[in-house]
Amino acid sequence: MEESQEILLNSLQKSSVSIPPDLSSIRNLSPPIFFSICAQVLNQIHPQTKTPFSTSLPDSVADQFKVCSEIASAIKDLGFIGDISFHKFLYPSEEDLYKLIRFLVERLPEASDGKSKVLEDGDGRKEKANTSRCYYVENQPNKTDTDDSVSTHQKVQDKLADPNIIAEETRSPDSIIDRFSDFCLIRKSLGEAPMVDNLVNAPKDHSEVCGNESVGLQGNNRHEVGTYIQKTFEDQAIGPLEEVTTNASELKHFQVELERLEAVTRIVFDDNHSIEFHLQQLEEQINSKKLDLLEMKSQWDAERELLEIKRRSLQESLCARNPMAQEKLKKLREFESEKKLIELEIRRREEENSNITIDLKKQPKQSSRRSYINRVKEITKNSRKQDADIDRILKETRELQLESNNIQERLHRTYAVVDELVLREAKKDGIGKQAHKLLTSIHENFGEISNKILSTDRLRRETAEYEKKIAASASRSLDFNKLQADLDAIRRENSHLEQHLCHKKPVDEV
Repeated sequence: MEESQEILLNSLQKSSVSIPPDLSSIRNLSPPIFFSICAQVLNQIHPQTKTPFSTSLPDSVADQFKVCSEIASAIKDLGFIGDISFHKFLYPSEEDLYKLIRFLVERLPEASDGKSKVLEDGDGRKEKANTSRCYYVENQPNKTDTDDSVSTHQKVQDKLADPNIIAEETRSPDSIIDRFSDFCLIRKSLGEAPMVDNLVNAPKDHSEVCGNESVGLQGNNRHEVGTYIQKTFEDQAIGPLEEVTTNASELKHFQVELERLEAVTRIVFDDNHSIEFHLQQLEEQINSKKLDLLEMKSQWDAERELLEIKRRSLQESLCARNPMAQEKLKKLREFESEKKLIELEIRRREEENSNITIDLKKQPKQSSRRSYINRVKEITKNSRKQDADIDRILKETRELQLESNNIQERLHRTYAVVDELVLREAKKDGIGKQAHKLLTSIHENFGEISNKILSTDRLRRETAEYEKKIAASASRSLDFNKLQADLDAIRRENSHLEQHLCHKKPVDEV
């Protein structure tokens, strides 16, 4: 019963019916809350009504009776079977609460299509978001490589733009190719440079090519060779740095883990203090760290605000004389404001998510769907077993009834035969008359005993039914004090109306 009530309350919450958060059972529903739930459900069942039901009881008792009678008639129109009137809402019993809540939950509008559509749209958006994310991840290395190549090319161009380098390259156009050929031979001996054969095989003797063609070829070769050398040197320099950085971060991580393990070991093997003492110390440390983080965050916010003001003033001073820069600065400001709004929204969503997660952890763990299915199967199995027992009992009852009828018929036939024989003997002598009287009295007495047994059995059944009705009426939470208070309030309202009418009648006559 308790689980079914929880299921009904959860169904109401999922249907956007406002329920107090501390409500755990239907039996704890007060008349105002029960009235509010019924009114909300009826408004959802008939959303196009011109005058929706009020979700709160009025102050006047007469108005309460009127509104509850309207809701009772609306529920009756939905097909509720049974007696229903205003007292079901103002003075409900646990059975009335359960029946009406279950009936209204069954009559709630089904929104399966809408839910499936929402789920489908959500899955589509999710799939689209995942696709875009995968696209971004796949294209990100290419973007990084492109940025690296652009920066490397820019550095090489800056170096080539140096007059000394240009002069040196002009004086010795083959020096770069010669040095690069030696470098490629060394890498070939190490098996690391199969990708630069085309550059090594380039013509070294510029006299073989004449005129502007040799100059163009030398310029292209210088550019390609310089770009490759610069990129190779940078890769060779970045590789060890990345490895050192990775090793340093791993070492730091291992040191932190070692410190944690040492602290845990000290706590475990500390016989002077209990675990609660160490937990209290850890909580104090966590609280102090939180306070430090909050203080640092406030300081950083203040510093960042000052830096933002300085940055904006510098940007305005730099872009004051350039209209295109001012337009770009305006777009940048709009983008920053939009970014701040998005960050605030993300922060709000994260806080909401954390609060919902905490509430979810606080919620009592409900049974799984499989357990409900197993219980339904068990109930069905028990119901079938009870049906089989009922059929067996009915069969035995019919057999006993047939046997009883046969015995009664045999008794009647036997009595008729004996009565006839005794009656013949009674006509002959007085002893036969006495025997006939005794036989007749015995038959009548046994008939009366049989009727008394049947009436006693009928009275026992009626007594059991009345006891059930008494127990049901005793279980009802009918507050007679509340009934008396409502009755007194109605009497006061009636007397007030009578006085108002009496004062109004002489005025109308005048």
